[in-house]
Amino acid sequence: MSIHTACIDACFDLAMESRGEGGLPIGSVLARGDKIIGRGHNRRVQQGNPILHGEMDALRDAGRQESYRDTVLYTSLSPCMMCAGTIVQFKIPRVVICENLNFGGNEQFLIERGVTVEVLNEQRFVDMMARFIEEQPALWDEDIAE
Repeated sequence: MSIHTACIDACFDLAMESRGEGGLPIGSVLARGDKIIGRGHNRRVQQGNPILHGEMDALRDAGRQESYRDTVLYTSLSPCMMCAGTIVQFKIPRVVICENLNFGGNEQFLIERGVTVEVLNEQRFVDMMARFIEEQPALWDEDIAE
């Protein structure tokens, strides 16, 4: 299995783990070369922390890095502006977004700042997020500050 496939599958598994804990189904991993160095999922609900999105949790799990310029961030859902800003701040050069149909809009922000963005729109991610939004609209609105 390629690292790319392993990272995508990990994002899905982490999203499902978060959903199982009563949180939002958003997972993320940070990879360097052929190794995942950080894993995370949205823990806003579980830890009562408004900024603990999946991408932030993966970066927290990776710990301090001398540089992020040789990493790839994978995320099950398009990053919000807070997470997109963090990607730019740490100069993460590439982001793989598993789906951006249920939530998107910051891809251009990333691209304009030199980040390579790949959007997959894999159906399992699209369906998972759509189901969550339908079942938990208030929690979803809270997460995106609606």
